[in-house]
Order: sequence, then C-alpha cells, then structure tokens
Amino acid sequence: MRSAVDNNIKTPSAANRLVIHRIDINRPRAWLAAGVSDFRAATPVSLAYGLFWVGLSLAVTAGAYTMGLWHWLLPLIAGFMFLGPLVAVGSYGISRRLGEGGTPTLGDAFAAWASHPGQLAMMGVMLMIFFMAWIRFALLLFALFFGLHTPDPASLYTALFTTPEGLALLAVGSCIGAVLAFGSFAISVVAIPTLMDRDLTFMEGIEASVKSVARNFRPMLLWAAILTGCTLIGIATFYIGLAVILPVLGHASWHAYEDLVGEEDPRGGHGVG
Repeated sequence: MRSAVDNNIKTPSAANRLVIHRIDINRPRAWLAAGVSDFRAATPVSLAYGLFWVGLSLAVTAGAYTMGLWHWLLPLIAGFMFLGPLVAVGSYGISRRLGEGGTPTLGDAFAAWASHPGQLAMMGVMLMIFFMAWIRFALLLFALFFGLHTPDPASLYTALFTTPEGLALLAVGSCIGAVLAFGSFAISVVAIPTLMDRDLTFMEGIEASVKSVARNFRPMLLWAAILTGCTLIGIATFYIGLAVILPVLGHASWHAYEDLVGEEDPRGGHGVG
C-alpha cells in the first residue's frame, strides 16, 4: 500500500537513498483499517502473538506485587509506550509475509528480529534510554510530591486521584511523559520496520523516522494519539484487550512505514516503494 508522492524529501545519508513521502491527514485512519484487515487475514497467528505479550505483562505485574514493588507499576505501565515499537516487531513480520502473498506463521513473527539483529538491538538500546529516563523522572517526582515513604497501595492510589499533591504529580508526570514518549515515537515510528526491511544502520533508520515525523507532523501527531489511546484502552482492560490491540497496531504501523518510506528511483524519478 503506497500513498501518492508529493514533494518528496531525499535522505542523502541513507545507504539505499531513502525518500520520505508526504501523506494526507487521513492516512492514519487508513493504516488502522489496514491493520484490522491484516489481523483478520492472520487471526490465529496475530492473536497468539498478542497473547504472548499479554501473558508477559501479567507475569511482570504479578512479579512486582510478589516482590513488594507494586509502587513501580504505574511508571512501568506508562513506560510501555516507549517499548511498544519493539513489541510490534513480530506483527511487522506477519504483515510483511502477508504482503508477499504468503501464509504467516508464528515463525515469521518471532524470526522478524533475525533480519538485522545488531541494528534492531541498537534501536532497542535507544528506546531503553528513553524508558529508563522516564522511570528516573517518575521516581524523582514521586519523592518530590510524596516524600521517601511509600504508602500502601490503597492509600497511594487514593491519594493520587483525590489530593492536590497527587493530582499535581499526575499532571506534571503526564507532561514529562508525553514529551519523552513523543521523542521516542519520533525516532522509532518507521525506524524499526525500515531496519527490518532494508540494509541500513540504526542511525539511518532514526534519520528516516525523524524526517517522516517532521515532514508529516500533523498526520504523525494524529497517529501518535491513536497509538496512545488504543494502548491505554488495552491496559485498562487488565491487558486482555492488548491481545488484539497490539497486533492490530503493529500491522498498522507496518503499513505506515510502507506509506512513508520509499527509495530513490535510480532513473531519476520521484521514488519507488
């Protein structure tokens, strides 16, 4: 799936001479529809992949409670936004297989990392830096608003939503988190599928991703809002909804990459996908 190319930008440092396409504000909705279509076309595999991450999320939550680290849960859950592009790698592999006309398997999902593991791992390090920065800010804000004493779960969550300190913490934390999350989004939104699909370095992938966001700021801001809103809905269902939401968003993100990134036509044309 490709959009019409309008006023393309060439990224001269990219090994494959990438071209960043200009897209319409309505394209994010089309990506979401394409993600749903891919999920329907490969429901057993996509659902199994989504359930894998639901099981892992439930295990992490149970482990935090068991070890008495329940107060880490809110920042960890919010931090999921930073690692979402890595979680979606398997869904990219399924969509790529569908695009080739094949029948996807779980092997396609979990082997998606194998194409360029070193560069994808470096992207993982970059996203982990954002994640750790968020955790550090969250702990610092908690100490500033509530001190060093950790109350019991019922008292903490009641205080967060019913006291001036708690509401201020949520407001400031949300602002800081939004800035960090958008930075993470900007460097990764097409970088990871680009690295899966092309022979590039992770820095070239980041360059393509940042230029995609800069060139299409309004549609990409809408896409970021859709990703965030859908993920929050999945988390609010005690992760169960993520079994469908995560693969759908992953499939949709693959189609976003296909729309946004192409290659320079060696004959001197505008670009090819």
